[in-house]
Amino acid sequence: MADPAQDARQMRLVAIVIVATMVIWLAIQAIGREYDWAAEWAFLADLAAMGAFVWSLIVTWRIWRRRNA
Repeated sequence: MADPAQDARQMRLVAIVIVATMVIWLAIQAIGREYDWAAEWAFLADLAAMGAFVWSLIVTWRIWRRRNA
């Protein structure tokens, strides 16, 4: 049986990760454009953001599966 309090904490963490990822990713893109950083740095930021989003999706999916079990 899933613990609703634990699920709520994990979903709160997922929400924080998603918001923080978007803000940091947008800031890095803007700073990189302003200071004319190499494209490799933009791709690195994109890859890190995708990793955070995939992690968030996996955790959300696991919570959903646990609730429906």
